Amino acid sequence: MLEVNNLNAAYGIIPVLHDITFHVNKNEIVTILGSNGTGKSSILNTIQGLMKSLSGRVIFENEAIQNLPPHRVVDGGIALVPEGSRSFPYMTVKENLLLGAYRRAPWRKRKQSLDYVYHLFPILKMRAGMAARLLSGGEQQMLKIGRGLMATPKLIMVDEPSIGLAPLIVDALYETLAKLRDSGLTILLTEQNALRALQLANRGYILKEGRIVLEGPSEELIKNNLVKKAYLGR
Repeated sequence: MLEVNNLNAAYGIIPVLHDITFHVNKNEIVTILGSNGTGKSSILNTIQGLMKSLSGRVIFENEAIQNLPPHRVVDGGIALVPEGSRSFPYMTVKENLLLGAYRRAPWRKRKQSLDYVYHLFPILKMRAGMAARLLSGGEQQMLKIGRGLMATPKLIMVDEPSIGLAPLIVDALYETLAKLRDSGLTILLTEQNALRALQLANRGYILKEGRIVLEGPSEELIKNNLVKKAYLGR
């Protein structure tokens, strides 16, 4: 579904991505792992069109999308769930969700999509009229994922969903991601929580200083001595 080939990107004159190459098959979860500052978010932002690539290609469903404006990438079927608290704080939960469906095609399906998000996250239905700034950290993460789903994507990219959340909340979010995969959605996930991500994902890539240094099926990466030492504390 998604192919990234020899992707390079920079912040100004500072290179941050070096010949990044990976792929995501339809109906799987792929995780990109690495410590803070290794370039995980930069990969997602470049795919989404929020950052410009210097070179390389991004192919989605056999069409080149590198350096397209973000709204065109959304129209093509990719949605990004950003890291951190990125809701509109003084708008209600429902208003935040509806913003995710602002493009023409998703807007026509907004009621159906809203019902689906409320089914996945019943707490959001209970909080629908509440200002987003009043939500807990876990509820904020649910809101961001729900807003991404409102765009009716084929591929959803989720950036560092577990940061700052209690383990029980992380478990619930990961169970939801597994349900989304089972329903036919393809997911690209970045994480620092390597063990939790590898337990969920089909395959993984290890990122270090803007370069992919290791890749493979999740069960193999969990057993890899370098991964154990660097990310799993074993």
